[in-house]
Amino acid sequence: MAQKYNVAIVGATGVVGQEMLKVLEERKFPVNKIIPLASARTAGSRVEFQGREIVVQELKENSFQDVQIALFSAGSAVSEKFAPAAAAARAVVIDNTAFFRMDPQVPLVVPEINAHAVKNRPKGIIANPNCSTAQMVVALKPIYEAAGIKRLVISTYQAVSGTGKEAIDELQQEVVDILQFKPVQPKVYPHQIAFNILPHIDNFLDNGYSKEEMKMVNETKKIFGDDSMRITATTCRVPVFYCHSECVNVETQKKISAAEARALLQQAENVIVLDEPKKNIYPMPTLAAGKNETLVGRIREDISIDNGLELFIVADNLRKGAAFNAVQIAEEVIKDL
Repeated sequence: MAQKYNVAIVGATGVVGQEMLKVLEERKFPVNKIIPLASARTAGSRVEFQGREIVVQELKENSFQDVQIALFSAGSAVSEKFAPAAAAARAVVIDNTAFFRMDPQVPLVVPEINAHAVKNRPKGIIANPNCSTAQMVVALKPIYEAAGIKRLVISTYQAVSGTGKEAIDELQQEVVDILQFKPVQPKVYPHQIAFNILPHIDNFLDNGYSKEEMKMVNETKKIFGDDSMRITATTCRVPVFYCHSECVNVETQKKISAAEARALLQQAENVIVLDEPKKNIYPMPTLAAGKNETLVGRIREDISIDNGLELFIVADNLRKGAAFNAVQIAEEVIKDL
């Protein structure tokens, strides 16, 4: 009989935690027992897994006895406090927050690029990258391997689900209020998000960039193991419920044509190429929702530089940007457990 594993999900009642349960079930991950964990506020509620309702337990430091895999998605403060406790109980922690990502003793993993890194986890913790980073590097991998990457210029259009359930509710309520000619009352975001765009994700830093923008810069270099890449990013929040979109300008080390890049991407793992713009075929959030794959289109050569490509990249931020990537990491981990 194949081995099965006890899997804890920290933040099981949140939007990513719910998606983790779905992906574990869809991927037929060898689960013996699911242990859904959350704060005292939502403990006692129920989540569904494999057709059964399971009571959510309150997260405590002793919640990880006899747990082999612990998926964390409840915020950096929770991971800071409880991930080491889970690791001390000999669970392999896969953390979806930013807290451990740049720790040199914690691998930052996108399995399509650096699955081998899961084996080197001295703290017993593996980090899941930022949602916007994860989908981008999947699309960049074949280009990086074929032609090298000198510089990236990134512009993102990120869905409100990246902020959580409260942001989803806020966008929905604002749309209703505006259509009923009522004043909006933003609480999650500093400004109205409905029918608006905010060039603002996370806090701003002294260099003028936001933390989200610097995550994309630093995480991309760490995942590829290449500090020579020059990267700049502008990240924006848009009034879309699910799926992040990105326009990525790639300057390669050596020349690669759009046709060559397209052919490479068509063969790439977990990539779907939608690139017939004259037929109105290109990636969009409505096409990516619920999918694990990253959609790539608008593939063209940059007319302003010699070795340049333009890509439009879309993926479900709750899937490749979070739950699917975390479960992929877990699938790599259990190969050696």
